[in-house]
Amino acid sequence: MENCGDSRAQLDDTPRDECGVFGVWAPGEDVSKLSYFGLFALQHRGQEGAGIAVGDHDNIVVFKDTGLVSQIFDESVLDALQGDVAIGHTRYSTAGGNSWDNVQPMFRTSPNGTDVALAHNGNLTNYQELQAEAISRKLIPSGGVQGQGSSSDTAVVSALLADGIRDECTLFDAALDLLPRLKGAFCLMITDGDTLYAARDPHGVRPLSLGRLERGWVVASETCALDIVGASFVRDIEPGELVAIDATGIRSERFVEEPREARCVFEYVYVARPDSVLDGQTVNASRVEIGRRLARVQPVEGDLVMPVPESGTPAAIGYAEESGIPFKQGMMKNAYVGRTFIQPSDTLRQLGLRLKLNPVRTVIEGKRLIVVDDSIVRGNTQRKLIRMLHEAGAAEVHVRIASPPVKWPCFYGIDFASPGELIANHGRGGTDEEVAESIRTMIGADSLAFVPIDDMIAASNHPAETLCAACFDGKYPLGLPDGNPNADLVRRIQKGDTHHD
Repeated sequence: MENCGDSRAQLDDTPRDECGVFGVWAPGEDVSKLSYFGLFALQHRGQEGAGIAVGDHDNIVVFKDTGLVSQIFDESVLDALQGDVAIGHTRYSTAGGNSWDNVQPMFRTSPNGTDVALAHNGNLTNYQELQAEAISRKLIPSGGVQGQGSSSDTAVVSALLADGIRDECTLFDAALDLLPRLKGAFCLMITDGDTLYAARDPHGVRPLSLGRLERGWVVASETCALDIVGASFVRDIEPGELVAIDATGIRSERFVEEPREARCVFEYVYVARPDSVLDGQTVNASRVEIGRRLARVQPVEGDLVMPVPESGTPAAIGYAEESGIPFKQGMMKNAYVGRTFIQPSDTLRQLGLRLKLNPVRTVIEGKRLIVVDDSIVRGNTQRKLIRMLHEAGAAEVHVRIASPPVKWPCFYGIDFASPGELIANHGRGGTDEEVAESIRTMIGADSLAFVPIDDMIAASNHPAETLCAACFDGKYPLGLPDGNPNADLVRRIQKGDTHHD
């Protein structure tokens, strides 16, 4: 995983998810534009790069670049991408740097001449082992070169998968051979220009849903992408399932016998869009319920409940409903702030947060505020935000967080800071109450409290044993990757050899 310790991360210390994937098989439809709109709906899952691969049964054409979906594609580009099947990807880099080489979909040609395009959401814990195999088989160069994208786990998987398509062995056969050897979290979208393939890891860490068009099928990371292209939800792709869609219909096969589910609970807290449905549970309903539970277990007197927009809004609504304290929007978010290539001066950098959020003085002046946010990672944003609210005339600022303290890094597709950079690991506290008091002092709040982990899990409406909450409790159901400095540090901490350095 990459460390986001650069100046941009210091201004925006929210957690970052790796990517979103989208696939469509729909002869006679404009599959490139369907993919564009699907990726637009999934833009929240990654803002560093995007791409679309379109197949017309004979060839696959890939167009990709760094930047936002709306910056990369225009009408002329989409019109040039003609075919019956397409896969798309929007990316934030957690494995491999943010260069064009690592933007997806990846493209390879198999030994028998079959073109293969692949897009991936997640992180593989046995990446180094797979990379060594690909290098030993001379499928990728040692050290990487321009155009090969070999610094990412997606490039390695693409190379291994394409090399398995030989003689009578089809892409479906090659996938069934390779998928059981992939460890970690992954959702894969693959095409050979004729068929759309989709696979979800045996733990179901990241979501993946199947939808029906009038003349085709869609698979996407979240149901919000199905909605935007007019597809009706059919079902979730099951953990450990490989699906193939072509003119003959849908084929499905399990590539593991006994999947052990470990859905990411942070999808419900932060990652997914509120209007998505993940494994049968509406994300918005989960977040509102977290807010209600937060109000019951962490009450505080105040004049109004306000969210940190936009991710804190559903939980703030739940908190207001349960507490009976009025809900108001005390901050306005600039909807047009995305990735910027303009580096501010030192003077303007001090105002960086105001580029995204600005307090509404007439709403908050003289008021005791209960500010609800989804999570705290480094604490930089909350510290600046509280200062802004006090400067705008707030009498008191009480912070309520709709998740437990984030104490551990994620190795399954969300880019948290290293353990030593997480604010929950600063100070001397061990219990959540002690951690909250330590953070409260650091960010300047009048009070600070987190929702307990049991309440957060209950709000997801899934049994605790089917969820991954490693970033909160340090229990990694998929294991830890080898050769990763943060993973090595976690091992030492869990053995008691060191603190969260």
